[in-house]
Amino acid sequence: MATVQRLAIVGSGFIGNIHAFALKALRGGGLTTAEVVATCDVDEARAASLASVSGARLVSTDPAKAFESADAAWICTPTSSHAELIDLAAKTGIAVYCEKPLAPDLSTAQALAQTSIRSGAAHQVGLVLRFAPPLVTLKSLLAGEMPPVAGDPGSPLAAVLRDDQFFPIQGMYASTWRGDVKVAGGGTLIEHSIHDLDLLSWLLGTVTSVSARTANHAGHEGVEDVAVVTLNHASGAISSLVSVWHNLVSRPSTRRLEIFSERSLCTVEDEVAGPVKVEHPGGVTELGRPDRVQDILDRLDAPEALRVPLLPYALADLAFLRALSDGIPPAPGMEVALEAHRVVDAAYRSAALGGEPCTLA
Repeated sequence: MATVQRLAIVGSGFIGNIHAFALKALRGGGLTTAEVVATCDVDEARAASLASVSGARLVSTDPAKAFESADAAWICTPTSSHAELIDLAAKTGIAVYCEKPLAPDLSTAQALAQTSIRSGAAHQVGLVLRFAPPLVTLKSLLAGEMPPVAGDPGSPLAAVLRDDQFFPIQGMYASTWRGDVKVAGGGTLIEHSIHDLDLLSWLLGTVTSVSARTANHAGHEGVEDVAVVTLNHASGAISSLVSVWHNLVSRPSTRRLEIFSERSLCTVEDEVAGPVKVEHPGGVTELGRPDRVQDILDRLDAPEALRVPLLPYALADLAFLRALSDGIPPAPGMEVALEAHRVVDAAYRSAALGGEPCTLA
């Protein structure tokens, strides 16, 4: 697909609006010439509201019309609707950026991914932590792809990641579906921390087994609001995730990551703004944004207060558009998302067994 100019966004909730802002900011900054031409939602008024943000001319409640008008589409609807939309997009033959999770459960995610892969259409999944600049810097540092800060940091030993967020059925999310297990598939683990499980796999290597405990305090059946997960990685590293949904609305989405290696400690307090702090035998060094990322940030045509929060989404969207224009597979694709779903599935199986270790399906 050499020319990608016409974009559609299906789903006008919080994430749909984030992508609309990001795509408009990329176009306004001269980073792409592609534009959103269609918005779609089951609620026409919400689709129209999204069109006012994105500048789209076509407003519809029919995803087929949105897909037919576009070269590529963003699927930003509730999780349980992804499979039907992916199937429709595959029949249309357009490129798809699908938000995470792919589906409410592993078997549906596997079928969905196979549909997309068999269609031959390009696809990317919204695992945007892979584009957050501090985490990209950390990945490069751990992988030895950049000069060590102060000598060889040694092999990663262990990681601790805390992710907390107010229960996303209120406030800026402006929806209730994340409290419905039939739509979301679960709670904080699959709906939010599939990002975190993918991140830990990406940074520390393939996950071989999982132990997990979950709890439900808010009372939404099947929707856990606490998850504590231990991951064993093929590299020999061990990582721990604490994921919490609470009602402290001053904390919309907050992460803290520590990775201990043999001779270093890397800490990220803000996965979007950074910096990466590296404690080593010679002291402490802070690593800021790479120049190329700062250049993109400076060019985003958005209010100053929105530029940094938009950055991971803008970088993910830009990578998708550039991959399509260059004729290369976008990343991360369905295969990567499926691996994250396997980790989530193992965590839920372990929690059902009271924390017994489970291998990936």
